[in-house]
Formats: sequence, structure tokens, C-alpha cells
Amino acid sequence: MPEIGPCQLAANRLTSNRSHLVSILTFVFAFFLSSPIAFAQTPKTPLFNQDSLKLISNQFKFTEGASVDRKGNVFFTDQPNNKIWEYSIDGKLSIFLSPAGRANGTMFDKKGNLIVCADEHNQLWSINKDKQIKVLLSNYEGKTLNGPNDIWVDAKGGIFFTDPYYQRDYWTRKSSELPSQSVYYVSKGSGKAVLVADDLKQPNGIVGTPDGN
Repeated sequence: MPEIGPCQLAANRLTSNRSHLVSILTFVFAFFLSSPIAFAQTPKTPLFNQDSLKLISNQFKFTEGASVDRKGNVFFTDQPNNKIWEYSIDGKLSIFLSPAGRANGTMFDKKGNLIVCADEHNQLWSINKDKQIKVLLSNYEGKTLNGPNDIWVDAKGGIFFTDPYYQRDYWTRKSSELPSQSVYYVSKGSGKAVLVADDLKQPNGIVGTPDGN
């Protein structure tokens, strides 16, 4: 029998390991295909009946940031047209605010104020029922934010928001002042953003869990 060198021995072991791995993967694949909890299964209960969909309006250019107040009125933004719209519980559509700071993501706080990512000047706004605007945040450590995109208000009134960079044609600047596209937190009344995550490529939508985390 010819002598087996170390390279040949390693190759034999690699072939054996590959065969073993293929056998395991074949078993796992077959298990999930036959399992009643297969991931590819269609949900038994649809989220809504497609026949119930109703067109409200098609006059918008790019809708974003839908949120609902305590009464059930729906607010949303049309960013390119610089408006915040309201669709009331009685089915009436009206402009809530125009101009609207190129508003993007929105969410109501416990006091009924509409918290808004105002992309035009890269700020966070609070808009009360009388449509009075209060700037909650305008920078991070003295530098212009990339462009606040989406927002979530926690039970304490603190604000989490995403800050990706999408170059806008209404900006005079042509590049970001910040080293990353990040997620921040603004504690209630602080007027100061705290960095939460800076290892994301382009953070966008954000939402918390029902228990407030």
C-alpha cells in the first residue's frame, strides 16, 4: 500500500467532513419541507381583505410617516409637496400643515403633540393642536444632522430617531457633516441627542415593542 502523506490525509478528511455535512443538510432540508411549521407556508389568516381596500386619493407624490391620534384620525406626510395631511374618522381629507418642513416620519406623544422628522432643515419638531411648531433638536454635538427620517416616542416621552443620509435637491450642502448614518435618542426636554447605534449602513424605519422597549 503506498504511503499516505499529510496533504493526502488532510484531503481525505476534508472529503469525509463534506460528505457528513451534506448528509446533515439533506436531513434538515427534508425535515423542514415536511414539517407543518415550514417557513414557506402561507398564513391561514390574512391581515385584511383585499376587496375592502378603498382609494382615498391619488393626488400625492410620495406619502410617508403615517400616525394616528387618540381619536383615530390618521396623519401622514407628502414630503415632496411639503405637506402634512389629516384623514379624519368621518372620512374627510384635509391639509393639516403646509409648508411642513419637508416632514417625513411622525408619531404622536402622550400629550397629543405630533412629533415630526423635519427633513428640510434636519430637525425634530413638536407640533401642537394649534399647529404651533417647537424645534426639539437641530444638531448633534454642533453638527448638522444627516436628515432625520423616522421616529418612535417611548413611554417616558423620549424620542428614538433614525438619521440616514439621502441627498435632497432642496439642500445647499452636498455632503454629510457626520461620520456615520446613525440612530439617536433624545430624552424628554433635554434638547440633546445621544448616539445609540453608528454601525448601520442606512437606518430608516424604527418602532418599539408594545411594552415600551
